[in-house]
Amino acid sequence: MKARKAWRVVREVVDEADIVVEVVDARDPIGTRNRKLERLILEEGKPLLIVMNKADLVPKEWAEEYKRKSEVPVVFISARERKGTGILRKEIKKLAKPLLDEKEKVKVALIGYPNVGKSTIINTLKGKRAVGTAPIPGYTKGKQLIRLSKKIWLLDSPGVIPIDDFDELVIRGGFPADKIEEPVKPAVKLIGRILETRKEAITEKFGITEFESEEDILRKIGERRGLIKAGGEVDIEETARWFLREWQTGRFTLFGSEEEGKRDFIWDFEDVLNGVEKDLLLDPRRILWKYGDELREKLDGQKRAGVREIEGITVGIATGFKKCDSAVKFLEELTGKHALASECFGKKWKGVVAVLD
Repeated sequence: MKARKAWRVVREVVDEADIVVEVVDARDPIGTRNRKLERLILEEGKPLLIVMNKADLVPKEWAEEYKRKSEVPVVFISARERKGTGILRKEIKKLAKPLLDEKEKVKVALIGYPNVGKSTIINTLKGKRAVGTAPIPGYTKGKQLIRLSKKIWLLDSPGVIPIDDFDELVIRGGFPADKIEEPVKPAVKLIGRILETRKEAITEKFGITEFESEEDILRKIGERRGLIKAGGEVDIEETARWFLREWQTGRFTLFGSEEEGKRDFIWDFEDVLNGVEKDLLLDPRRILWKYGDELREKLDGQKRAGVREIEGITVGIATGFKKCDSAVKFLEELTGKHALASECFGKKWKGVVAVLD
């Protein structure tokens, strides 16, 4: 559906509804809220409710702070987990109450971008209360209303906001990162959004604390990943594709898992990895033979890690673990790849050198 036609459908849904619920992905509120839609609703003088779906994937403290700062009512739910839908019902009833002084029935519409969970929310709200076409004179043929209560009805056809910007299409996973001819622009735009929403995500994922611009962050990511062209320059386009791929596949989000949040490690071993890349050492035993003494100096209670992509293979080093298996698992989680071979070293505190693919 072309963007103009899709927006016409959205406008029709807004016109038909008495209350509009904008469904947003809690993991990316800036990217999945649509200010054009919100202005349209407010200009029409209709109540607007923001529903942050997938709230089980963000920290409770952050959700509460976002809700407190919002000028528009916000409800956090997890439709798949069926959490918060009771609160959503109560908020809808609260917004409908003043309208029922003038109307016999209040119609509620859900609108949002693709894949934010509109249909799941509708199905969850339906429950066992689903009924057929509402007995309302003049109601559009072929559409349905679902009864939430005696006087509150839900439009059973969510409005889908079109994605009419290619960069946004890429960021939302609508176009594969590996096939993008010019990936730097959407990658830089995504980094800017992350900095605006939760800049700590960059530090937690990549260990980057100082930078001059979004593109500088992209270059530093390329350095850490070992995405270097002949001559020693960062391959900025390949770095952008890798970064977008991490975002599209969910390996990188604004908020890591609870386990990742508790993880405390230092990015290290740049000098060793520079030597490994220069000598093209892709065997853990050869790496350990040449750099073992240097790596053993880093064996203490502090977790350290370094990774580098060389000739299509990722080399990873991790130290400060009590078990070798834990260090290998750590590298696999950090890179999102599978260890092909590894060598363990150390006594009380252990480390590993691994190659992953």
